[in-house]
Amino acid sequence: MKKSFLIGIGLLACSLVAIAAIVPRFVVASDHDDGETSTKGRNVNLTDLYVFRERDQNANAKDGDLIFVMNTNPRSLARQQYYFSDKARYEFHISRVSDNNATPTGRDDILLRFEFGQPQSSAQQAFQLSVFMNGYAAGTAQGKTTPLAANPAANPIVNGLSIAGQKLHAFAGLREDPFFFDVEQFFRVRAGALGIGPAVGFRPANQALDFAKGYNVNAIVVRVPRKLLQGNTNVTTFDVWETISVKDPRTGQFNQVERLGRPAVNEGLVVTNAFLNAFNSIAPSQDLSAAAAPVRAEAKRTLMALGNSSQRADGLLAAFLPDVMRIDTNRRSGYVSAVNSRGTPIAGRLLMDDVVDQTLAVLTGSPNATDNVSYTGNGSNPAQGHRPLVSNFPYLALPN
Repeated sequence: MKKSFLIGIGLLACSLVAIAAIVPRFVVASDHDDGETSTKGRNVNLTDLYVFRERDQNANAKDGDLIFVMNTNPRSLARQQYYFSDKARYEFHISRVSDNNATPTGRDDILLRFEFGQPQSSAQQAFQLSVFMNGYAAGTAQGKTTPLAANPAANPIVNGLSIAGQKLHAFAGLREDPFFFDVEQFFRVRAGALGIGPAVGFRPANQALDFAKGYNVNAIVVRVPRKLLQGNTNVTTFDVWETISVKDPRTGQFNQVERLGRPAVNEGLVVTNAFLNAFNSIAPSQDLSAAAAPVRAEAKRTLMALGNSSQRADGLLAAFLPDVMRIDTNRRSGYVSAVNSRGTPIAGRLLMDDVVDQTLAVLTGSPNATDNVSYTGNGSNPAQGHRPLVSNFPYLALPN
């Protein structure tokens, strides 16, 4: 594990806390399970983003295909049908990156937009996938969701969609939430680190609780040929983030209410919703804007108060903002399997990557810190353990 990566996560945690104090004007909530309002239900609440080379999840898969996973609707109960909003746009944003060490632009070179119709009596929803290239519509295709069946192991609906001369495949429906984290104890540890609670450690593996165990999510999984993302270029590295925008019934305009790039930040590192709300309403291209300078200055002061030099704090800020997930498709996928010269992860994220432990290592001051929760769980602890991933697309485990 790269020390620069761990320090960078620590920076981001500090900056989020600092930002929360200066952006009180937004009134809607966000990410993994951080609250709801009357104007924003859970089906327009992002939980996680995963991006990986399909061959790294399935050795028998076709080379050159990427998998994008957007999970929403946290805390979906077992054996209950949930729906995607028919008043929202669920979007994957992709920028082409010519230099792995370059600062992310937050530019929409490619946009994948999913829009859903109202649920039918069959519990199924029709959806439309629209692809935009460099701001222009490249094509659309229609598909259908996979409703919750009496037999959850029944074959899912995998929609084959032809757009811009390329074949994409999409799944939309309920799957088990793959995220794993002892959130309750993390909040206690964080409070102690911030001086607003007693100093405590993490529970041992036989006592740690995985808050996502037993829950489902609404998942959108899409297989995308790298060639579609390249367009007329030979670029093999991409920056990815996801958003949800909701239609204002008064104006007909879509307002962005959710945004997510790197994992294990919004889910647990923010003390209040104020920063989350502001952060979720902007594009990554604004993270380094002049308007955000006071935010970066506050983050730097926080870092220096914790013992970092001015130069080191500046370097960390440069490494982890703007917030996107970078994937070099010439490398094996894995969240901390590779970093660039800035210490930024550049190899996407696989479904079973333990992104939480890397964050906890910084927040607790120990490189070996862990919440003692894993995807497969501890055999002696029934409060842990997820279902096995399925061997083929869409890869997420069957719903509970």
